[in-house]
Order: sequence, then structure tokens, then C-alpha cells
Amino acid sequence: MNPLGLHARPAAMIAKIARTAEKSIWLGDENHKADAASVIDILSISGTKGKVFVLEAESENDLPLLEAIVAAFENGFGEVTNGQS
Repeated sequence: MNPLGLHARPAAMIAKIARTAEKSIWLGDENHKADAASVIDILSISGTKGKVFVLEAESENDLPLLEAIVAAFENGFGEVTNGQS
């Protein structure tokens, strides 16, 4: 959704949420699985606009954090404006 893709600012937002998890949260695509608590790991996925990601939580207690990360994606990490998507 974000025209700029998954760059450092959104990666930092994801990592900030994931660091509060009880256990690991993973963000992945068809080729790579990244530790969502690591900005560098997230950036290694190369998240261009339109790419589809899968989120995984090792603990059911962390499902609300997955929902928060999904909401951040859906909101374009606060960077999508003027009807852009």
C-alpha cells in the first residue's frame, strides 16, 4: 500500500511493536523469513510496493501484536496521503 515500499521508517515501526512480544514474531515473503524485531532483518526482505508478506507469531499471546502490525500496513505506516495506495 505504501508507495515508498517497506523502507527504514516502517521497518522501525514494525520492530518497535515486535520487540514487545513474549516470543518471536516473523515477517516473511516467498523467499525469506525475517525477525520482525530487527530493522536490518526486515530491510533484507526488500519490500517493494505491492509485495505480499506473511506474519507469524510463536505465541498466541502475541496475536494482538500481529493485528497492530497489520493495521500499520493497512494505514500505510502513516505515509499514505491524498488517497494514494
